[in-house]
Amino acid sequence: MSEQSVIGRGWQTPGPAADWREMEARVLAFWRDEQIFARSVAERQGGAPYVFYEGPPTANGRPGSHHVLSRVFKDVFPRFHTMRGRYVERRGGWDCHGLPVELEVEKRLGISGKPEIEAYGIAEFNKECRDSVLTYLEEWERLTERIGFWIDTNRAYRTMDTPFIESVWWSLAELDKRGLIYESDKVVPYCPRCGTALSSHEVALGYKDVEDPSIYVRFPLVERPGVSLLVWTTTPWTLPANQAVAINPEVTYVVAEYEGQRMILAEPLVATVLGDDAVILERHPASALIGLAYVPPFSDIPGAHRVMPAEFVTIDDGTGIVHIAPAFGEDDMNVARAHGLDAPNPVDRQGRFTDAVPMVDGVFAKDADRALIEDLRARDRLFRETAYVHSYPHCWRCQTPLLYYAKPSWYIRTTEARTRMIELNAEIGWHPARVRDGRFGKWLEGNVDWAISRERYWGTPLPFWRCDGCAHVEVVGSFARLRELATAEVGEDLDPHRPYVDEITISCPQCGGEAHRVPEVLDVWYDSGAMPFAQQHHPFSTGGDLTGVFPADFICEAIDQTRGWFYSLLAESTLLFDQASYRNVICLGLILDGHGQKMSKSRGNVIEPWSVLDRQGADPFRWYLLTAQSPWDSFRFSLEAVDESMRFLLTLWNTYVFLVTYASLPDGWSPGGDDPGPADRPLLDRWILSRCDALTVGVTECLEAYDATGAGRLLETFVDDLSNWYVRVSRSRFWGGRQGDSVADADHRSAFATLHECLSRVALLIAPICPFVAEELYGNLVAAHDPSAPPSVHLAQWPVSGDRIDAPLEDAIAATRIAVSLGRGARSESKIKIRQPLAQAVIACPPATAAELAGVRDLIARELNVHDVRFVTDPGELVAVTIKPNYRTLGPRFGKSMPALAAAVAQLPGADTARVIESGGTVTVPCDGSTHTLGPDEWQRDTAPQNAPRHQ
Repeated sequence: MSEQSVIGRGWQTPGPAADWREMEARVLAFWRDEQIFARSVAERQGGAPYVFYEGPPTANGRPGSHHVLSRVFKDVFPRFHTMRGRYVERRGGWDCHGLPVELEVEKRLGISGKPEIEAYGIAEFNKECRDSVLTYLEEWERLTERIGFWIDTNRAYRTMDTPFIESVWWSLAELDKRGLIYESDKVVPYCPRCGTALSSHEVALGYKDVEDPSIYVRFPLVERPGVSLLVWTTTPWTLPANQAVAINPEVTYVVAEYEGQRMILAEPLVATVLGDDAVILERHPASALIGLAYVPPFSDIPGAHRVMPAEFVTIDDGTGIVHIAPAFGEDDMNVARAHGLDAPNPVDRQGRFTDAVPMVDGVFAKDADRALIEDLRARDRLFRETAYVHSYPHCWRCQTPLLYYAKPSWYIRTTEARTRMIELNAEIGWHPARVRDGRFGKWLEGNVDWAISRERYWGTPLPFWRCDGCAHVEVVGSFARLRELATAEVGEDLDPHRPYVDEITISCPQCGGEAHRVPEVLDVWYDSGAMPFAQQHHPFSTGGDLTGVFPADFICEAIDQTRGWFYSLLAESTLLFDQASYRNVICLGLILDGHGQKMSKSRGNVIEPWSVLDRQGADPFRWYLLTAQSPWDSFRFSLEAVDESMRFLLTLWNTYVFLVTYASLPDGWSPGGDDPGPADRPLLDRWILSRCDALTVGVTECLEAYDATGAGRLLETFVDDLSNWYVRVSRSRFWGGRQGDSVADADHRSAFATLHECLSRVALLIAPICPFVAEELYGNLVAAHDPSAPPSVHLAQWPVSGDRIDAPLEDAIAATRIAVSLGRGARSESKIKIRQPLAQAVIACPPATAAELAGVRDLIARELNVHDVRFVTDPGELVAVTIKPNYRTLGPRFGKSMPALAAAVAQLPGADTARVIESGGTVTVPCDGSTHTLGPDEWQRDTAPQNAPRHQ
């Protein structure tokens, strides 16, 4: 491309479309050699900022086609706003911490779980993680360049870098100053495989439908032999930790007899659980049961084992009696605290039972269900067992079933900002808009405090130091503060990761005692949500001012990030800055295969991006992803689908080749000559220029509204008009004027000038969407002939519409195309070839349409190969109209007078009466000495062709 982009080189004949990938390779070389991306940013410096944030991917895995989808959409709007004069920095970023990296390293090292990591050594393990983070960085950068995604990877932020971590520490210290950070012993969703708790938005990413055992268990009452509480549970493995049962204090409970067994359950559930054969023996208010003692299902762990009241108990399912195991449920823990119960936990941090329950010692909790159920059955404590299909949370990284587990964790009080987040969310431009109040809005309404601590290794260490003496927790907000408090010198080459930071002790500011850092690291989603300020090393390198870089005008990721990155961005910016960190967001759908199945390696249906790029090229790939459908719908993706989308680019390319081929002939045409002005050009030229200006308005409005799909479809329609109507109808005009005929020569030059302007405009308008072909067209059509033009389309200004939009003319040509299509159809139906001239074409149309078409009569005649065109606005000239009364509707009304009515109707003028009826009017008919008004539904209308000359 670079050798073909020399200004003033004249026409260069483009190659065939088969050389598409070669063309793109030349464009890439040109961009690289001329540093076009860097220049596009630098030349707009001083313009109004347009801020884009890159959602950081992790480069320890190869990029897939779904990454191409997001990166293409991320590219379009920054390109568009750059061409409009905005200053658009585009800084890349890499997500470096977290479980994905740790799990990959564990797999490579052949180890599993926290004990083996610690045996390997935390320092050595984290070094492996650091080395693994950017394993595929070169492949990511190669793909990024190949698809034309312009983003600065030389200055990419990395969440593992020391400046980034210091900004994260600052933010946590700020939240602590406002009383928004606390530690609490709560029941949290816990992954035993990864050995850490998960936040609510992480839990939301991993639900799966599973089948678990659903059991009804008898808990015999101590003081009423022969009577049992009937308890329902879908987590049999929690029964050994039972401490109490809970009932709803507002519900009536009964003693029901069924097959000789007497059981207590909520009265509204008797029929559902026991059926119609159950006999109710006693009714009791809940208060009569509270405090009763029962025999627990297992006797290994002591407890109160009494009936307690709890308002959370419902009668929607089960028996209305809930088993309470405080260590494994938030509601259960609340009941335990309210009544002074213990919270014994017989399951260790690997999710396995301890020897506190010898029967299942060493067994993974959920795998223990079967042994526990069979033991209950053997002791005649099991009333019933069924299968229960429900949605259960799994670890979104390793797919292990989560356990709800009582343990201490660190939290951010995001619930205090719930109302403010909802207010700010209402101001964000969501695309699609339904996400704002739907998926995302509902998530905000149900917001809970954010559990931010993770008991892992490769992550941002929590900057919390706890005093050994007074237990004060100091949140250190900078490395300078850390050095000030440290009991030993901390070097300037500080690595703030584990285990090095764990070795630093500080003097407690409260009592002067020694304080040690808590062992947890930070939730990786907090890292991601901190990128707007942490990538700037705020406030240390910004002076506390984020003007021009915060908030973002635009972000874009897949729909699953509504509970991930989109949430963490909003939560952190609301808590820290009281404003949203982004103004507009596009939520993308998922990539499916051609049969509608989600792509996965296990299914073998993944299409690697390079297979598309090597076959069709980047622009066809981009065009498909950007225009095939609304981006938030799931994509049925296949190589054939990309082939299909290539038709538009081929049409554009062939039109471009047509212009250059004829313009570059001897005595051809070149831009800048003595071409007629737009107002002096023939009607067809004025029409396509009007369409071109209207296209400019439409594409601009679409891209301003973040509607790349709409912009693409407008371009598609215009290029079809340009190629399949303008060029086809004007083809002979490009072949050259008559020698010495100034009129013909002007018409010849007008055709070239018009087509050249249209293609040059398309090159500008399509540049954000298909940057490669836009560069090719612009270089050969504009830069090669105009020394004052920027050398690249991406350095050019976005076009503005002129005053040439002529809506009546566009309507006239639209009607012309319909008339020509119908005329050609009539020829085809009559088996009369287009090359056979006919005397006349008769076009029946309303008077307004006839007026529109009057100025294009010659064009219609030429297209239909007829000597004359006649417009008929009165249908009576072509068809005979007969009007009759509707006997079915009028018979009951007129009875024996129907023949007289029919005779009267026959005297009416058929065509005039038909027009009144068709307009919804009424007609008065004389009959039997009086007049009768008939409405539109009381007529029958028949037509028959009038005699017409053959082959008009």
